[in-house]
Amino acid sequence: MPLTAAHADEVLAIYQAGIDEGNATFETVAPSWEAFDVAKLPEHRLVALDADGAVLGWVAATKVSDRCAYAGVVEHSVYVHPGARGRGVAAALLKAFIHATEAAGIWTIQSGIFPENTASLALHERAGFRVIGTRERIGRHRGAWRDVVLLERRSPAVT
Repeated sequence: MPLTAAHADEVLAIYQAGIDEGNATFETVAPSWEAFDVAKLPEHRLVALDADGAVLGWVAATKVSDRCAYAGVVEHSVYVHPGARGRGVAAALLKAFIHATEAAGIWTIQSGIFPENTASLALHERAGFRVIGTRERIGRHRGAWRDVVLLERRSPAVT
């Protein structure tokens, strides 16, 4: 289902939970809804809900570049509520996201993942992403240099 402002509080709480765990992002605090809303492409944001309508997880994309040559390339993030992990939520979100982006003509989805986030790396590899390489010491996080594994999925459907 599309991620909208109605999901803002739960989405940002899930984002903050991922931030607090320390291996999801360089960010140290979740942004305001306004900043999140401006940064994420509105047509490429999804949430997974439980039977009661509570947000279990989300996926969203940003532009990689404003250059027209990169119009079909996005970078994404996927986050799942800690209590909903291990139930296939992230895999379902990623599958729906891939389908939606392919339908929109997106030919490459990329992501940067900390090497310590082995669950996310495995999820992405199962979803057809391949490791491009490791960006060594790409940024400082909590006082330490961190590497980021760059992954991409090239759509076989968008040619």
